[in-house]
Amino acid sequence: MSIEARLKELDITLPVAAAPVAAYVPAVLAGGLLHVSGQLPFRDGALMTGRLGEDRDLDYGVEAARRCGLMLLAQIEAALGSLDRVEHVVKLGAFINSAADFTDQPKVANGASELMAEVFGDAGRHARSAVGVPVLPLGAVVEIDAIVQVKG
Repeated sequence: MSIEARLKELDITLPVAAAPVAAYVPAVLAGGLLHVSGQLPFRDGALMTGRLGEDRDLDYGVEAARRCGLMLLAQIEAALGSLDRVEHVVKLGAFINSAADFTDQPKVANGASELMAEVFGDAGRHARSAVGVPVLPLGAVVEIDAIVQVKG
């Protein structure tokens, strides 16, 4: 089954790949690995902002991570022309805007990790970092980057 068919089966529509907001490119292909710049979460066209454990809760963070994952998929598709070129999702790096006493960063990152497994099956299982930070660009609640192995 193609990844496009899998997305339809899961009733997933990818967003339009976001343009960079500073001096970088969305993705770089080097040595068979696609390095995707950090992606921010958008819901209904608005950036999801806030700090987990302060003015936002765990469920909000999980949703935001999933939305970062959707944007990662959009960037991968834009860079490669097709998600069928993905051999394996190698690693996700999740940065979670969170209060000092919030310790559920791994649960938040699962929002994106579980999406990758849903879409790619075993090829979506990856290594990961989940790091709490005091602030993210534009006040985003989550930012996630990726490294993806490309077929051929």
